[in-house]
Amino acid sequence: MKIKEVDYLVVGSGVAGLRAAIELSRHGGVCVITKDTLSESNTEYAQGGVAVALSDEDTITVHFEDTLKAGDGMCDEGAVHVTVEEGPQRIMELIDWGAEFDKNESKLSFTLEAAHSRKRILHSHGDSTGKELERVLINKVRGLANVERYAFAYFLDLIVENGRCYGVYVLKDNEISAVLAKATVLATGGGGQIFSRTTNPMVATGDGFAAAYRAGALLRNMEFVQFHPTSLYAPSAPQFLLSEALRGEGGILINIYGEQFAKKYHSDGELAPRDVVSRAIVSELERTACRNVFLDITHLEKGYIKGRFPRIYTTCLKYDIDIATEKVPVTPAAHFFMGGIDTDVECKTNIEGLFAAGEVACSGVHGANRLASNSLLEGLVFGQRAGKSAARYGGISVHVSLELLKAPGHFDKIENPDEVRNQIRRLMWKNVGIIRTASLLEEAIGFIEGLKEITTRTYGTRFENEIKNIAHTALLISKMAYERKCSVGAHFRADYPEKCNLKDIFIKRTEDLSLPIIYDRRPAVEATK
Repeated sequence: MKIKEVDYLVVGSGVAGLRAAIELSRHGGVCVITKDTLSESNTEYAQGGVAVALSDEDTITVHFEDTLKAGDGMCDEGAVHVTVEEGPQRIMELIDWGAEFDKNESKLSFTLEAAHSRKRILHSHGDSTGKELERVLINKVRGLANVERYAFAYFLDLIVENGRCYGVYVLKDNEISAVLAKATVLATGGGGQIFSRTTNPMVATGDGFAAAYRAGALLRNMEFVQFHPTSLYAPSAPQFLLSEALRGEGGILINIYGEQFAKKYHSDGELAPRDVVSRAIVSELERTACRNVFLDITHLEKGYIKGRFPRIYTTCLKYDIDIATEKVPVTPAAHFFMGGIDTDVECKTNIEGLFAAGEVACSGVHGANRLASNSLLEGLVFGQRAGKSAARYGGISVHVSLELLKAPGHFDKIENPDEVRNQIRRLMWKNVGIIRTASLLEEAIGFIEGLKEITTRTYGTRFENEIKNIAHTALLISKMAYERKCSVGAHFRADYPEKCNLKDIFIKRTEDLSLPIIYDRRPAVEATK
């Protein structure tokens, strides 16, 4: 196969991947691989903002405590401390690079979101914060001569030999090639597309989780999937995210009868943690036998709504919903993965030369339930750290056996791929969604394990390989959700509603990929180097 050699390799172009590339550019040549355009990632769709302790009324300590509380006892305190401590520096750096955050006169404007005890959410152009961060980071990367952008190259698998990562295989122009590197940073984002309802873009198919699993990486707490309480629910409309900030600015949830119900389930009502609000909505849907509830912000002044939430306002208007004058139909949707590839605070994995940052990684920052708007901050902080750690491999040489560089003789095909993809996604939403039970999880596991022929082959199209990754990621989540026989954070078992078992759970492949091995503690032989 064709071989491309670089000093450092970054897979993914969200906030974590771009920040890692910027850091690595000071140490050698960098290649950023994206399966779509450089700007297409979960970062692009982040609306609410970025949480950071920079206001006069806030402190790093309070941000730290709010994050731990939202994580429901499952956060790694060291990782949280790193995030809130280094976060202000990363944000000020962005401002120096040209980021435009909204202001009140000359001062940065901060707003409130659910489970925050202070106004600490910075936003840009009202509700386009992720888009602004992408703009600034992409402009920065484009100005770096030693950063190559390798777009529309689909990341297939990691190249690993004797426990060391030497790069990745990519599919581009119907051909597989190898990109070899001294160090590799995975920043491939999440996998919301494994569920039939998700706020994630089409590119979020769990590629990083699945490829890392196949390569022998240790994954942690994959059962913790956050379901955002409010996504648009309307005929022909996409499952568009309706930001947490709408409720932070006074939006209320009402049922089909016009009754405000959130406070029945939690004293903080609409501003309770996301897992609590999502379950409250599901409970209300079951009680009223309806398909959706409503988010109501009509009591706010129309000019304010259009100025504060311009992207949400114009998007909903395209689907004949004026959020300033009518209630918006909403339901929960899969939104963010708290679990992922097991890393330490230096972003190291159990595979030498492989680093991970952003949503694909599990450093322990988010615990069992991410605090709203902490994701962009985490991506910036750990993207920079991943780049710094990977740069230490600049002096090594890359030697890979020729056997690993042989192109496949043929590509396999999936029969009825659209049907298979649809079956997995509908099953995951129904059985491994907001409320889980042993019987539902067993059904999901049985179905996905029956797809073994699909998950062990190599395909010549991006779509078919994405189905393979959706299936692998779905199995990891289902297996770990079955193993955690309690309820904590975003993981709710109706058959085990009590909170207990606050240990991390780890999963790793067997040599033949036939059966994942689950550990209730990090295995000694896999300890992070």
